[in-house]
Amino acid sequence: MTESNASDARDQRDQHEQVGQAGQQERMPDWEKRFRAPRVSLPDWAEDAPDRSLFVSNATGTYELYAWDRSTGDQRQVTDRPNGTTDGVLSPDGAWIWWFDDKDGDEFGVWRRQPFAGGEDEPAAAGLEASYPAGLALGRDGRTAVVGRSTDEDGTTIHLVRTGEDPVEIYRHRESAGVGDLAHDGSLIAVEHTEHGDAMHSALRVLRPDGTPVADLDDTEGGTRELGLEVLGFAPVDGDTRLLIGHQRRGRWEPLVWDVATGEETDLALELPGDVSAEWYPDGTGLLIVHGFEARSELFRYDLASRALTEIPTPPGTVSGATARPDGSVEYLWSSAAEPSALRSTTGGVVLDPPGMKSPGSVPVEDVWVEGPGGRIHALVQKPQGTTGPLPTVFDIHGGPTWHDNDSFAAGPAAWVDHGYAVVRVNYRGSTGYGRAWTDALKHRVGLIELEDIAAVREWAVTSGLADPDRIVLTGGSWGGYLTLLGLGVQPDAWTLGIAAVPVADYVTAYHDEMEALKAMDRTLLGGTPEEVPDRFEASSPLTYVDEVKAPVYISAGVNDPRCPIRQIENYVKRLEKRSAIHEVYRYDAGHGSLVVDERIKQVRLELEFAERHLRDVRS
Repeated sequence: MTESNASDARDQRDQHEQVGQAGQQERMPDWEKRFRAPRVSLPDWAEDAPDRSLFVSNATGTYELYAWDRSTGDQRQVTDRPNGTTDGVLSPDGAWIWWFDDKDGDEFGVWRRQPFAGGEDEPAAAGLEASYPAGLALGRDGRTAVVGRSTDEDGTTIHLVRTGEDPVEIYRHRESAGVGDLAHDGSLIAVEHTEHGDAMHSALRVLRPDGTPVADLDDTEGGTRELGLEVLGFAPVDGDTRLLIGHQRRGRWEPLVWDVATGEETDLALELPGDVSAEWYPDGTGLLIVHGFEARSELFRYDLASRALTEIPTPPGTVSGATARPDGSVEYLWSSAAEPSALRSTTGGVVLDPPGMKSPGSVPVEDVWVEGPGGRIHALVQKPQGTTGPLPTVFDIHGGPTWHDNDSFAAGPAAWVDHGYAVVRVNYRGSTGYGRAWTDALKHRVGLIELEDIAAVREWAVTSGLADPDRIVLTGGSWGGYLTLLGLGVQPDAWTLGIAAVPVADYVTAYHDEMEALKAMDRTLLGGTPEEVPDRFEASSPLTYVDEVKAPVYISAGVNDPRCPIRQIENYVKRLEKRSAIHEVYRYDAGHGSLVVDERIKQVRLELEFAERHLRDVRS
């Protein structure tokens, strides 16, 4: 065969393959396309080599790290592991990519690094044993790193790591802590810590590289005032001792500039009603402001000299990440419930648009406000276009608990809508974005307070004519999975069936088996350990109410999950089995969720089929 004929044959084969793929995509339901469509994260870029970037993509069907040279347009896959990789950091000089190597999603591992241009991986912090990560900051000199570790034995330790030298421990405490940032010139290290025992509200400490304390800032006042602080970053200028931090002194998150050398605090006092976060512009003269309010967000530039706040136009919806570039432009990842995410720039156009199948859109979200026992509750509602109630309705409960649902694109809720369900998402007490008091309200009566708010929204959904009371599904993942199992037992007549992904099911056993940082959070939420406050753990544990469950239960669990470990789920399942309760359990070989697209699609398909099967039984 001549070369030209061979080329023609290859072209014909490629054309047949493309036609076949196009045919498969055409037959594929929209809900599956949303999961399979290639997507990217907001790229991280190297401070001293801004053309070098690092991002996460599912282009291969598994979420992995990718290097991107903007000057040439070249992209390459950095990591390739069966269960995926999402934790990675690009060094400021652009020479190295650090990535966290755990085993099958158990989050317990070590940092490795790889040259930006490609090559063999090597240990990035030789001498440090495996642990849970507790923050990482890389120095501009190309040889210095600050590495945070967490283990059950040691609590939190932070180490200074320099190439060719043994790691040096500069911080240790039993309570949870983490690396905040490393100063531009490497002279200062900011640490967030909870030495006061309140894992929901961090204090700050600034250290020299030898571990010597430089300054402390603590808004908890010995635990009498529950106000948190967070590190947002040192000023990107050599010798500059200004640290941008977040505070809660006016009942919500806002930024201020703290000069750790002089102690001077510059409160920005922005007149914005919601939570505000910020990052430095690369020249240190301004701040990129991200404002979140009532499930939507917007961007501003704040000029530190003139104190002028200038809006950066973005479409209505949610900005899930934003960064200011050296040329003054801003790149941001935006979406709405109806429109899939897009990586945009203020210079115009899309920054990075992965090739391949495009994700179908979905329906817009509607805002609902319901009076609840602790105040007005914000819920987000989606329903199939052109439908009127009452509809089969899914209450999709977010995790966290310190998180919130917003007007952003989500493939899971869109899949339910495609199948004829209304979807209701509730920002219950404990959710972020509605002020500190709302977030902190769930203490001690953990789980029960959230369920009161969910019940109030359920009542609205039924009385408004949206929801068919005989076909209401309670579902969620992580904390949402916990609330699902708890709700099925505490409110057994309210829910037709429950679908819980990676849930807390037996709170006492979960506490003893989970990673150390979550133990600290549970002690804060419940006021102590299971031995110190057994009544609170019992009142908040789904296992306590398992014999009251009437609805069919579906549970999915990662066998390597360090957050909601498998043993406590098995304890709950055994109790269901003992009373022959209707239930199904799906176990998969990963951790707290899966980064493999096929696995995620399989899980959603099983959930949809479980719901259809049991709701069909109700209708008959």
